[in-house]
Amino acid sequence: LLRLHKAAVGLKGGGVGLYRSSNFIHVDTGRVRYW
Repeated sequence: LLRLHKAAVGLKGGGVGLYRSSNFIHVDTGRVRYW
């Protein structure tokens, strides 16, 4: 999961949300942001 999160952040093309307790990553388009 962390490798996928790191790869998504590396795209620098939208938002990336990491929800560890749910084993879930949310990726969307738009301005770059993290939560």
